[in-house]
Amino acid sequence: MKLTDLRGILRYIPQFRDKTFIINVDGAIVTDENFTNLLVDIAVLRSLNIHVVLVHGASAQIRALARETGRAPSNLDGTGITDEATLQLALTAANRLTHEILEGLAANDLRAACTNAVIAHPAGILHGVDQLFTGKVERVDTELLQRLLAQGIIPILPPLGFDGEGKTYRVNSDGVALAAAEALKAAKLMFITAHDGIRVGERIIRQMPLADLESVLTLQRQAIHPDLLSKAIHAAAACKAGVPRVHVINGSLPEGLLAEVFTNEGVGTLIYGNEFQQIRRALKKDIRSILNLTRGSVESEELVKRTRPAIEKQLADYYIFEIDKNPVACVALHTWPELGKGELACLYVSSAHENQGIGRKLVQFVENKARELGLQELIALSTQAFTWFQSKGGFAEGTPDDLPPARREKYDQSGRHSKILLKKLK
Repeated sequence: MKLTDLRGILRYIPQFRDKTFIINVDGAIVTDENFTNLLVDIAVLRSLNIHVVLVHGASAQIRALARETGRAPSNLDGTGITDEATLQLALTAANRLTHEILEGLAANDLRAACTNAVIAHPAGILHGVDQLFTGKVERVDTELLQRLLAQGIIPILPPLGFDGEGKTYRVNSDGVALAAAEALKAAKLMFITAHDGIRVGERIIRQMPLADLESVLTLQRQAIHPDLLSKAIHAAAACKAGVPRVHVINGSLPEGLLAEVFTNEGVGTLIYGNEFQQIRRALKKDIRSILNLTRGSVESEELVKRTRPAIEKQLADYYIFEIDKNPVACVALHTWPELGKGELACLYVSSAHENQGIGRKLVQFVENKARELGLQELIALSTQAFTWFQSKGGFAEGTPDDLPPARREKYDQSGRHSKILLKKLK
């Protein structure tokens, strides 16, 4: 891991310290060669005082065990009918898997305990059909889980539930993870799968507000990959229940868990219930971020070089676009109120966040701000992105004569010969 990566992690530690993450691992990932690395990632989380509750599925193991024994399971994931033979398969598979996880955690000097914290009742009769040993999560024993977490112990929740009479039921691990996240008021719910994220059609969605996910589930449900539909449904339910962030990532990626948690761009799909990004006025502490963000574009002569004193002198003109309190883009609005003109300047979006509509949001923000100030015209100067301003921003090409006198003087002195772009504000 690079030093810059460590610096990135340091930004997140204060907001995650003493928070709880629910990590739901598909059974197929436990048998993946990267699973040992995933456990190391979990060890890193624990070293940062992040509480972890580990939930696991067992569909892959039930399928394999069924082949070995010649049985035909009536239900693989806890959402269909579970007959007695399938329940026995589930018990054997889940117990073997839990033991394997305990061994892996022990190898990383992590204490863990398999629990009976999932209280369930029979799913009952649905559409006239008895679901037999399929259960529905009623609640999780929050007190038990919190006691274990307080002692630094990782609770392990298998895809099994128990009722007050000691009967065991096969339950869906996604449902278990959701119930645990809601009960423990988790900061994150993470689904570790064999997929790179929520796929809708051929496209993997990297970031989705709850409203967008609900729209997809309503209008495009059939376009979601079948292996991910349950994750999508439970992710939406988690966000509605107050879980701030839900992640779906590929457990086969080395350091994928850490990359998802400690970088802005992540490696999977992020679903969020509240607006996690914002535009705010830049502060003195943001000057370094502005310089760092724009350094590459300055070197490629896309943006004009700005010094720290120059930015500080006009700091009130600058705005920052944040994701989870980390600056990922910037823009400035310089004004000449007496002329009714403003300049959209220093527009930059980090490469990791390109093609997400952030540039358009910043342009729209500046336009709205200019209108609030009573300006009639917005100016932008560009050497390389002028076609974007014209096609995406609705700007038209102007001439140096359209610039305010003070700006014209700087333009002539720079020798950059930037395209001058204009937009009338209604």
